[in-house]
Amino acid sequence: MRILCIGDVVGSIGCKFLRSRLPALKKVKGIDFVICNGENSADGNGLTPVSAKFLFDSGVDAITLGNHSFRRKEVFDYLDESPFVARPLNFPDGTTPGRGIINVDTGRRIITIINLMGNLFIEDGLACAFETADKALSQAESKIIIVDFHAETTSEKRALGYYLDGRVSAVFGTHTHVQTSDAQVLPKGTGYITDAGMTGTIHSVLGVKTEIIIDKFKTKLPQRFDLASGDCKLEAVLFDIDEKSGLCKSAESIRVE
Repeated sequence: MRILCIGDVVGSIGCKFLRSRLPALKKVKGIDFVICNGENSADGNGLTPVSAKFLFDSGVDAITLGNHSFRRKEVFDYLDESPFVARPLNFPDGTTPGRGIINVDTGRRIITIINLMGNLFIEDGLACAFETADKALSQAESKIIIVDFHAETTSEKRALGYYLDGRVSAVFGTHTHVQTSDAQVLPKGTGYITDAGMTGTIHSVLGVKTEIIIDKFKTKLPQRFDLASGDCKLEAVLFDIDEKSGLCKSAESIRVE
């Protein structure tokens, strides 16, 4: 089974570019299932029911989130209701909308998707990502298990990849919006990439106008993060998963302009 994991989609411009490129990419690469990080898909950060619908209508099968999961209150009920959207599992139980693990029945196979947040330099007070991953595996209904690890540091991402090696099908990192060059199959059979990248404007700082971010660094003052316009890219990683064992046969980083 060929599973495409798309890096953070940034704003309506990223959503529209995804829609323009994903159908052909699915056909050319023989992709069976698409997971997309959509926590920045609404203009101004976050996910809304409208941006989620746009992604699903564009060919995405499941959406994962991250530190902007709850930026938009209008999505709270949607997170509770949708079986195809996963928010970070290590937020507190009982008070957090949505679910952090989803089991999606494709009609051919069930695919388990786990969304986790890192603990370093991103969000205080979250449960340990490693311990949360251990607990999540007992809720998996499939041997095909894909983990979106939304984290800040490369060390934490790589550590979790090796920690889960042989226990899940693939781990793909999100959040930093810069695709890394380490798409690989780890020694025990788990596909891995430190960061899948970003879907949005090429000449930007993580999708935002460059001059805004430069001014923020220089002046230290708050800035309104307006999205950049111009040519776009879609970045992702493609995992080829053995359906019987649930282990990964190959991992390929992808960039489409």
